[in-house]
Amino acid sequence: MSRAHALSATVNSPADAMLHALPHPVIMVAPDGKIADANVAAEQFFEASIPVLRRHMLRDLVPFGSPLLTLVEQVRQRGSAVNEYKVDLATPRNPGERLVDLHVAPLAEYDGHVVVMLQERTIADKMDRQLTHRGAARSVIALAAMLAHEIKNPLSGIRGAAQLLEQSAGDDDRSLTKLICDETDRIVKLVDRMEVFADERPVEREPVNIHVVLDHVKRLAQTGFARHIKFVEEYDPSLPPVLANRDQLVQVFLNLVKNAAEAIGETAVDGEIQLTTAFRPGVRLSVPGSRARVSLPLEFCVKDNGPGVPEDLMPHLFDPFVTTKRTGSGLGLALVAKIVGDHGGIIECESQPRRTVFRVLMPIYSGDGEVTDDAPPVQSP
Repeated sequence: MSRAHALSATVNSPADAMLHALPHPVIMVAPDGKIADANVAAEQFFEASIPVLRRHMLRDLVPFGSPLLTLVEQVRQRGSAVNEYKVDLATPRNPGERLVDLHVAPLAEYDGHVVVMLQERTIADKMDRQLTHRGAARSVIALAAMLAHEIKNPLSGIRGAAQLLEQSAGDDDRSLTKLICDETDRIVKLVDRMEVFADERPVEREPVNIHVVLDHVKRLAQTGFARHIKFVEEYDPSLPPVLANRDQLVQVFLNLVKNAAEAIGETAVDGEIQLTTAFRPGVRLSVPGSRARVSLPLEFCVKDNGPGVPEDLMPHLFDPFVTTKRTGSGLGLALVAKIVGDHGGIIECESQPRRTVFRVLMPIYSGDGEVTDDAPPVQSP
Protein backbone atom coordinates (compact mmCIF):
# COMPACT_ATOMS: atom_id res chain seq x y z
CA MET A 1 0.00 0.00 0.00
CA SER A 2 1.39 3.41 -0.91
CA ARG A 3 1.89 6.10 1.71
CA ALA A 4 -0.75 8.35 0.12
CA HIS A 5 -3.29 5.51 -0.06
CA ALA A 6 -2.62 4.49 3.53
CA LEU A 7 -3.17 8.03 4.74
CA SER A 8 -6.40 8.46 2.81
CA ALA A 9 -7.68 5.18 4.24
CA THR A 10 -6.80 5.82 7.87
CA VAL A 11 -6.64 9.58 8.52
CA ASN A 12 -9.90 10.76 10.04
CA SER A 13 -8.72 13.61 12.26
CA PRO A 14 -5.78 15.96 12.87
CA ALA A 15 -4.59 13.54 15.55
CA ASP A 16 -4.48 10.73 12.98
CA ALA A 17 -2.59 12.96 10.55
CA MET A 18 -0.07 13.82 13.27
CA LEU A 19 0.38 10.13 14.12
CA HIS A 20 1.04 9.18 10.50
CA ALA A 21 3.48 12.07 10.10
CA LEU A 22 5.78 10.63 12.78
CA PRO A 23 8.93 9.02 11.31
CA HIS A 24 8.98 6.40 14.10
CA PRO A 25 6.81 3.25 14.06
CA VAL A 26 3.89 3.44 16.50
CA ILE A 27 1.47 0.60 17.22
CA MET A 28 -1.47 0.21 19.59
CA VAL A 29 -1.83 -3.21 21.25
CA ALA A 30 -5.23 -4.41 22.45
CA PRO A 31 -5.73 -6.25 25.78
CA ASP A 32 -5.68 -9.63 23.98
CA GLY A 33 -2.31 -8.85 22.40
CA LYS A 34 -3.69 -8.07 18.95
CA ILE A 35 -2.55 -5.04 16.96
CA ALA A 36 -5.38 -2.53 17.21
CA ASP A 37 -3.85 0.23 15.10
CA ALA A 38 -0.57 1.45 13.62
CA ASN A 39 0.91 4.38 11.71
CA VAL A 40 2.51 4.48 8.26
CA ALA A 41 6.04 4.20 9.68
CA ALA A 42 4.99 0.91 11.33
CA GLU A 43 3.83 -0.32 7.92
CA GLN A 44 7.31 0.30 6.54
CA PHE A 45 9.08 -1.20 9.56
CA PHE A 46 7.09 -4.45 9.62
CA GLU A 47 6.69 -4.52 5.80
CA ALA A 48 2.93 -5.01 6.04
CA SER A 49 -0.07 -2.78 5.47
CA ILE A 50 -2.16 -1.49 8.37
CA PRO A 51 -5.12 -3.84 7.59
CA VAL A 52 -2.70 -6.80 7.60
CA LEU A 53 -1.11 -5.68 10.86
CA ARG A 54 -4.54 -5.49 12.50
CA ARG A 55 -5.02 -9.20 11.78
CA HIS A 56 -1.88 -10.18 13.70
CA MET A 57 -0.95 -10.60 17.33
CA LEU A 58 2.06 -8.64 18.58
CA ARG A 59 3.91 -11.90 19.27
CA ASP A 60 3.62 -12.74 15.55
CA LEU A 61 5.66 -9.68 14.61
CA VAL A 62 8.54 -9.90 17.09
CA PRO A 63 11.10 -12.60 17.96
CA PHE A 64 10.08 -15.45 20.26
CA GLY A 65 10.40 -14.35 23.88
CA SER A 66 11.07 -10.73 22.89
CA PRO A 67 11.51 -8.23 25.77
CA LEU A 68 8.81 -6.14 24.10
CA LEU A 69 6.14 -8.67 25.10
CA THR A 70 7.29 -8.47 28.74
CA LEU A 71 7.32 -4.67 28.64
CA VAL A 72 3.75 -4.55 27.37
CA GLU A 73 2.60 -6.73 30.27
CA GLN A 74 4.55 -4.63 32.79
CA VAL A 75 2.92 -1.44 31.51
CA ARG A 76 -0.55 -2.99 31.80
CA GLN A 77 0.09 -4.10 35.38
CA ARG A 78 1.81 -0.93 36.61
CA GLY A 79 -0.14 1.61 34.58
CA SER A 80 3.03 3.61 33.86
CA ALA A 81 5.38 4.05 30.91
CA VAL A 82 8.51 1.91 30.50
CA ASN A 83 11.53 2.34 28.20
CA GLU A 84 14.14 -0.17 27.07
CA TYR A 85 17.08 0.40 24.76
CA LYS A 86 18.93 -1.56 22.08
CA VAL A 87 16.40 -4.36 21.65
CA ASP A 88 16.77 -6.56 18.54
CA LEU A 89 13.43 -7.10 16.76
CA ALA A 90 14.82 -9.13 13.84
CA THR A 91 12.62 -12.05 12.74
CA PRO A 92 12.59 -14.43 9.74
CA ARG A 93 9.94 -12.13 8.25
CA ASN A 94 12.14 -9.06 8.88
CA PRO A 95 15.73 -10.42 8.88
CA GLY A 96 18.95 -8.60 9.68
CA GLU A 97 19.93 -6.72 12.80
CA ARG A 98 17.07 -4.38 13.78
CA LEU A 99 18.08 -2.64 16.98
CA VAL A 100 15.43 -0.30 18.38
CA ASP A 101 14.74 1.73 21.49
CA LEU A 102 11.32 0.82 22.92
CA HIS A 103 8.93 3.34 24.48
CA VAL A 104 5.82 1.65 25.89
CA ALA A 105 3.00 3.52 27.63
CA PRO A 106 -0.59 2.80 28.77
CA LEU A 107 -3.45 4.37 26.82
CA ALA A 108 -5.68 5.84 29.51
CA GLU A 109 -8.62 6.42 27.17
CA TYR A 110 -8.77 2.72 26.23
CA ASP A 111 -8.69 0.30 29.15
CA GLY A 112 -6.00 -2.35 28.74
CA HIS A 113 -4.63 -0.87 25.53
CA VAL A 114 -0.92 -0.05 25.26
CA VAL A 115 0.91 2.16 22.77
CA VAL A 116 4.41 1.17 21.60
CA MET A 117 6.84 3.47 19.79
CA LEU A 118 9.97 2.04 18.16
CA GLN A 119 12.97 4.27 17.58
CA GLU A 120 15.46 2.62 15.24
CA ARG A 121 19.00 2.88 16.51
CA THR A 122 20.42 2.00 13.12
CA ILE A 123 19.82 5.56 11.91
CA ALA A 124 21.98 7.10 14.63
CA ASP A 125 24.50 4.29 14.31
CA LYS A 126 24.72 4.89 10.56
CA MET A 127 25.72 8.49 11.22
CA ASP A 128 28.43 7.43 13.68
CA ARG A 129 29.78 4.71 11.41
CA GLN A 130 29.73 6.98 8.37
CA LEU A 131 31.87 9.55 10.18
CA THR A 132 34.28 6.70 10.92
CA HIS A 133 34.23 5.66 7.26
CA ARG A 134 35.04 9.21 6.17
CA GLY A 135 37.85 9.41 8.70
CA ALA A 136 39.26 6.13 7.44
CA ALA A 137 39.20 7.42 3.88
CA ARG A 138 40.92 10.66 4.90
CA SER A 139 43.56 8.72 6.82
CA VAL A 140 45.02 7.40 3.57
CA ILE A 141 45.19 10.79 1.84
CA ALA A 142 48.61 11.68 3.21
CA LEU A 143 49.79 8.11 2.63
CA ALA A 144 48.58 8.22 -0.98
CA ALA A 145 50.42 11.48 -1.67
CA MET A 146 53.59 10.12 -0.11
CA LEU A 147 53.38 6.88 -2.07
CA ALA A 148 52.87 8.72 -5.34
CA HIS A 149 56.04 10.74 -4.81
CA GLU A 150 58.29 8.28 -3.01
CA ILE A 151 57.40 5.02 -4.75
CA LYS A 152 56.38 5.69 -8.36
CA ASN A 153 59.67 7.37 -9.32
CA PRO A 154 61.91 4.53 -8.02
CA LEU A 155 59.58 1.98 -9.62
CA SER A 156 60.07 3.68 -12.98
CA GLY A 157 63.83 3.29 -12.55
CA ILE A 158 63.49 -0.36 -11.54
CA ARG A 159 61.33 -1.12 -14.59
CA GLY A 160 63.74 0.64 -16.92
CA ALA A 161 66.69 -1.28 -15.51
CA ALA A 162 64.82 -4.58 -15.93
CA GLN A 163 64.08 -3.75 -19.58
CA LEU A 164 67.79 -3.06 -20.19
CA LEU A 165 68.74 -6.34 -18.54
CA GLU A 166 66.21 -8.18 -20.66
CA GLN A 167 68.09 -7.21 -23.85
CA SER A 168 71.24 -9.07 -22.76
CA ALA A 169 69.67 -11.78 -20.63
CA GLY A 170 69.41 -15.39 -21.64
CA ASP A 171 66.16 -17.20 -22.19
CA ASP A 172 66.07 -18.48 -18.59
CA ASP A 173 66.59 -15.00 -17.14
CA ARG A 174 64.07 -13.19 -19.37
CA SER A 175 61.22 -14.67 -17.34
CA LEU A 176 62.68 -13.00 -14.26
CA THR A 177 63.01 -9.58 -15.92
CA LYS A 178 59.43 -9.91 -17.18
CA LEU A 179 58.32 -10.74 -13.64
CA ILE A 180 60.03 -7.56 -12.38
CA CYS A 181 58.25 -5.45 -15.03
CA ASP A 182 54.85 -7.04 -14.34
CA GLU A 183 55.14 -6.54 -10.58
CA THR A 184 56.25 -2.91 -10.88
CA ASP A 185 53.29 -2.26 -13.20
CA ARG A 186 50.96 -3.82 -10.65
CA ILE A 187 52.30 -1.63 -7.84
CA VAL A 188 52.02 1.51 -10.01
CA LYS A 189 48.35 0.68 -10.69
CA LEU A 190 47.74 0.25 -6.95
CA VAL A 191 49.35 3.63 -6.21
CA ASP A 192 47.31 5.24 -8.99
CA ARG A 193 44.14 3.97 -7.32
CA MET A 194 45.25 5.37 -3.98
CA GLU A 195 45.88 8.80 -5.51
CA VAL A 196 42.12 9.17 -5.90
CA PHE A 197 41.90 9.58 -2.11
CA ALA A 198 44.22 12.60 -2.29
CA ASP A 199 41.97 14.41 -4.75
CA GLU A 200 40.43 17.26 -2.73
CA ARG A 201 38.91 19.17 -5.67
CA PRO A 202 35.19 20.00 -5.38
CA VAL A 203 32.94 17.46 -7.08
CA GLU A 204 31.23 18.82 -10.19
CA ARG A 205 27.57 17.97 -9.72
CA GLU A 206 24.30 18.31 -11.62
CA PRO A 207 20.78 16.86 -11.38
CA VAL A 208 21.06 13.13 -12.12
CA ASN A 209 18.32 10.57 -12.71
CA ILE A 210 19.42 7.65 -10.55
CA HIS A 211 17.40 5.17 -12.60
CA VAL A 212 19.39 6.05 -15.73
CA VAL A 213 22.58 5.41 -13.74
CA LEU A 214 21.36 2.07 -12.39
CA ASP A 215 20.17 0.91 -15.83
CA HIS A 216 23.58 1.78 -17.28
CA VAL A 217 25.34 -0.16 -14.51
CA LYS A 218 23.04 -3.14 -15.04
CA ARG A 219 23.78 -3.23 -18.77
CA LEU A 220 27.53 -3.10 -18.11
CA ALA A 221 27.23 -5.92 -15.57
CA GLN A 222 25.05 -8.14 -17.75
CA THR A 223 27.47 -7.95 -20.65
CA GLY A 224 30.41 -8.90 -18.47
CA PHE A 225 30.97 -10.13 -14.93
CA ALA A 226 27.26 -10.66 -14.05
CA ARG A 227 25.96 -12.28 -17.22
CA HIS A 228 24.98 -15.39 -15.24
CA ILE A 229 23.01 -13.48 -12.58
CA LYS A 230 19.34 -12.48 -12.54
CA PHE A 231 18.60 -8.78 -11.95
CA VAL A 232 15.43 -7.58 -10.21
CA GLU A 233 14.43 -3.91 -10.19
CA GLU A 234 12.10 -2.18 -7.73
CA TYR A 235 12.16 1.51 -8.59
CA ASP A 236 10.09 4.41 -7.29
CA PRO A 237 9.36 6.31 -10.53
CA SER A 238 8.38 9.47 -8.62
CA LEU A 239 11.87 10.09 -7.18
CA PRO A 240 13.30 13.56 -7.81
CA PRO A 241 16.83 13.85 -9.20
CA VAL A 242 19.90 13.55 -7.00
CA LEU A 243 22.53 16.30 -7.04
CA ALA A 244 25.58 14.29 -8.05
CA ASN A 245 28.40 13.58 -10.46
CA ARG A 246 27.02 10.98 -12.87
CA ASP A 247 30.37 9.30 -13.60
CA GLN A 248 31.14 8.93 -9.92
CA LEU A 249 27.68 7.46 -9.22
CA VAL A 250 28.30 4.93 -11.99
CA GLN A 251 31.61 4.08 -10.30
CA VAL A 252 29.88 3.63 -6.92
CA PHE A 253 27.11 1.32 -8.11
CA LEU A 254 29.29 -0.58 -10.57
CA ASN A 255 31.61 -1.37 -7.67
CA LEU A 256 28.71 -2.47 -5.45
CA VAL A 257 27.16 -4.63 -8.20
CA LYS A 258 30.55 -6.18 -9.02
CA ASN A 259 31.09 -7.02 -5.34
CA ALA A 260 27.62 -8.59 -5.22
CA ALA A 261 28.30 -10.66 -8.35
CA GLU A 262 31.65 -11.87 -6.98
CA ALA A 263 30.02 -12.75 -3.65
CA ILE A 264 27.36 -14.83 -5.44
CA GLY A 265 30.03 -16.58 -7.51
CA GLU A 266 30.05 -17.96 -11.03
CA THR A 267 28.77 -21.39 -10.02
CA ALA A 268 25.54 -20.20 -8.35
CA VAL A 269 22.40 -21.35 -10.16
CA ASP A 270 19.98 -18.97 -8.43
CA GLY A 271 22.13 -15.84 -8.12
CA GLU A 272 20.08 -12.66 -7.88
CA ILE A 273 20.94 -8.98 -7.53
CA GLN A 274 18.16 -6.58 -6.61
CA LEU A 275 18.34 -2.85 -7.36
CA THR A 276 15.85 -0.70 -5.45
CA THR A 277 15.11 3.00 -5.02
CA ALA A 278 12.76 4.62 -2.51
CA PHE A 279 11.90 7.86 -0.74
CA ARG A 280 12.59 7.55 3.01
CA PRO A 281 12.01 10.81 4.89
CA GLY A 282 13.39 11.28 8.38
CA VAL A 283 17.15 10.71 7.98
CA ARG A 284 19.18 13.90 8.42
CA LEU A 285 22.92 14.49 8.63
CA SER A 286 24.78 17.42 10.19
CA VAL A 287 27.05 19.30 7.80
CA PRO A 288 30.60 19.57 9.20
CA GLY A 289 31.52 23.15 10.12
CA SER A 290 27.96 24.48 10.22
CA ARG A 291 24.65 24.11 12.03
CA ALA A 292 22.85 23.08 8.84
CA ARG A 293 21.30 19.63 8.67
CA VAL A 294 20.93 18.01 5.27
CA SER A 295 18.04 15.67 4.63
CA LEU A 296 18.92 12.29 3.08
CA PRO A 297 15.56 10.96 1.87
CA LEU A 298 16.76 9.18 -1.30
CA GLU A 299 17.52 5.52 -0.67
CA PHE A 300 19.32 3.39 -3.27
CA CYS A 301 20.02 -0.27 -2.48
CA VAL A 302 22.03 -3.09 -4.01
CA LYS A 303 20.93 -6.46 -2.58
CA ASP A 304 22.27 -9.94 -3.28
CA ASN A 305 21.59 -13.49 -2.16
CA GLY A 306 25.24 -14.45 -1.75
CA PRO A 307 26.81 -16.00 1.37
CA GLY A 308 27.05 -12.66 3.19
CA VAL A 309 29.87 -10.63 4.72
CA PRO A 310 31.87 -12.30 7.52
CA GLU A 311 30.74 -10.93 10.89
CA ASP A 312 34.27 -9.98 11.98
CA LEU A 313 34.70 -7.92 8.80
CA MET A 314 31.51 -5.84 9.12
CA PRO A 315 32.88 -3.08 11.44
CA HIS A 316 35.81 -2.47 9.07
CA LEU A 317 34.09 -3.07 5.73
CA PHE A 318 34.69 0.45 4.40
CA ASP A 319 38.25 0.78 5.74
CA PRO A 320 41.12 0.80 3.22
CA PHE A 321 42.94 -2.49 2.56
CA VAL A 322 40.10 -4.60 4.01
CA THR A 323 39.05 -7.37 1.62
CA THR A 324 38.09 -11.05 1.46
CA LYS A 325 39.30 -11.43 -2.13
CA ARG A 326 42.56 -13.27 -2.69
CA THR A 327 43.71 -10.73 -5.29
CA GLY A 328 41.78 -7.69 -4.04
CA SER A 329 43.41 -4.42 -2.99
CA GLY A 330 40.77 -3.54 -0.39
CA LEU A 331 40.29 -0.03 -1.81
CA GLY A 332 37.00 -0.48 -3.68
CA LEU A 333 34.56 0.02 -0.81
CA ALA A 334 36.80 2.65 0.80
CA LEU A 335 36.57 4.63 -2.45
CA VAL A 336 32.80 4.09 -2.57
CA ALA A 337 32.49 5.49 0.98
CA LYS A 338 34.61 8.50 0.01
CA ILE A 339 32.56 9.28 -3.11
CA VAL A 340 29.25 8.94 -1.25
CA GLY A 341 30.61 11.11 1.58
CA ASP A 342 31.82 13.74 -0.91
CA HIS A 343 28.24 13.91 -2.19
CA GLY A 344 26.91 14.52 1.33
CA GLY A 345 25.44 11.03 1.70
CA ILE A 346 26.05 7.92 3.76
CA ILE A 347 26.43 4.23 2.92
CA GLU A 348 25.65 1.29 5.17
CA CYS A 349 25.72 -2.48 4.87
CA GLU A 350 23.48 -5.12 6.47
CA SER A 351 24.43 -8.73 5.88
CA GLN A 352 23.48 -12.26 6.69
CA PRO A 353 23.58 -15.44 4.57
CA ARG A 354 21.56 -14.97 1.35
CA ARG A 355 20.66 -11.37 2.16
CA THR A 356 23.28 -8.64 1.91
CA VAL A 357 22.12 -5.04 1.45
CA PHE A 358 24.29 -2.04 0.62
CA ARG A 359 22.15 1.04 1.27
CA VAL A 360 23.11 4.51 -0.03
CA LEU A 361 21.24 7.53 1.39
CA MET A 362 21.57 10.77 -0.59
CA PRO A 363 20.17 14.34 -0.57
CA ILE A 364 17.69 15.45 -3.22
CA TYR A 365 18.01 18.22 -5.79
CA SER A 366 15.53 21.06 -5.26
CA GLY A 367 16.51 23.33 -8.15
CA ASP A 368 18.89 25.47 -6.10
CA GLY A 369 20.98 22.61 -4.71
CA GLU A 370 20.62 20.39 -1.66
CA VAL A 371 17.73 20.92 0.71
CA THR A 372 18.07 21.12 4.48
CA ASP A 373 14.73 19.58 5.43
CA ASP A 374 12.60 16.71 4.22
CA ALA A 375 10.63 17.49 1.07
CA PRO A 376 8.09 15.25 -0.61
CA PRO A 377 9.16 13.59 -3.85
CA VAL A 378 8.26 15.34 -7.07
CA GLN A 379 5.56 13.31 -8.74
CA SER A 380 6.17 12.43 -12.37
CA PRO A 381 3.44 13.40 -14.80
